[in-house]
Amino acid sequence: MFAAVSIRNENVIVLGASPNPIRYAYKACRMLLEAKHNIFPIGNKEGIIYGNKILKEFPADMIIDTITVYINPSIQENYKDVILTTAPKRIIFNPGTENSKLYQQFSNQGIQCIEACTLVMLRTNQY
Repeated sequence: MFAAVSIRNENVIVLGASPNPIRYAYKACRMLLEAKHNIFPIGNKEGIIYGNKILKEFPADMIIDTITVYINPSIQENYKDVILTTAPKRIIFNPGTENSKLYQQFSNQGIQCIEACTLVMLRTNQY
C-alpha cells in the first residue's frame, strides 16, 4: 500500500479511535503509522491498535501536531477544553465530523482547521 512520505514525524491524536478494523479511525491509525507518524488513539472502548493502547485521556506534557477527529459533533464539545489546552497546530475534521462552531473557536486560537479526509490526504501526499 502506498503511504505518504512525511518530512518529519508528527504526534497525532486520533480522536474517536476504535479497535474495530472496519472503522475509518482504525484505518487512519494504520496509514499514519505507515507514514511514520506517532499516534495516540483516544476512544471510549478499550483495545489496542497496531501496538498502541487506546487511551481515555489526552497524553500530558506532549507537543501534539495534529488532531484528526472521528467523533460526532454532538460529542466534540466534551473535548473542547482539552483540545485548547493541548494547543495542536492543526485539527482535521473528517467527513461527518464537521463542526462550524468549534472550527471557528479553534481557528480564533490560531489552530489550523481543515475539513478533509485524513485517509485521502495521506494517500495523495496532502497530509
